[in-house]
Amino acid sequence: MTRIQPVLLDNADAKTAATLKAVQAKLGVLPNMFTTLAHAPAVLTGYLQLSESLSQGCLNARQREMIAIAVAQENHCEYCLSAHAALGKGAGLSDEDVARARDGIAIEAADAAIVRLALRITAARGGIADEDLSAARAQGLDDGLILEVVGQVALNTLTNYVNRVAGTEVDFPLLKLDAVA
Repeated sequence: MTRIQPVLLDNADAKTAATLKAVQAKLGVLPNMFTTLAHAPAVLTGYLQLSESLSQGCLNARQREMIAIAVAQENHCEYCLSAHAALGKGAGLSDEDVARARDGIAIEAADAAIVRLALRITAARGGIADEDLSAARAQGLDDGLILEVVGQVALNTLTNYVNRVAGTEVDFPLLKLDAVA
């Protein structure tokens, strides 16, 4: 049930409307998450800026989507799980890749190390064990890549929490959460 209604584009101030139109032009659609974030233009802009910055890092689109899927599953966000499953397919993920990412696993060794670390960070709320960090390094992740994973987890946790608080209506093909506590 929607608890915070999306902002209607026609009711947004000029700057926020321009931001939303830019999102729509880039994506071809204007997802409910963005119109919900539009209630707080600073949060919308911050999200977009961090997302854009992280897209220029070392993680490729497939890896960023696998992280988003794992984090959404762990944080029980059906909106983000559905959105990133759809976006992940556009980045080359198969249905099987999406299913694996939900469990924090992947076929490729580098992808597996990245998504496993993201899931551990999310589950431990950042307080991962020394062994988790050592394992990530042993699997080829350097400190820069580890911090990019942290950045992706933070970005996705933000949207997970926004959508759970707001009850954002899923406007992607619905992917139900695995059983959650």
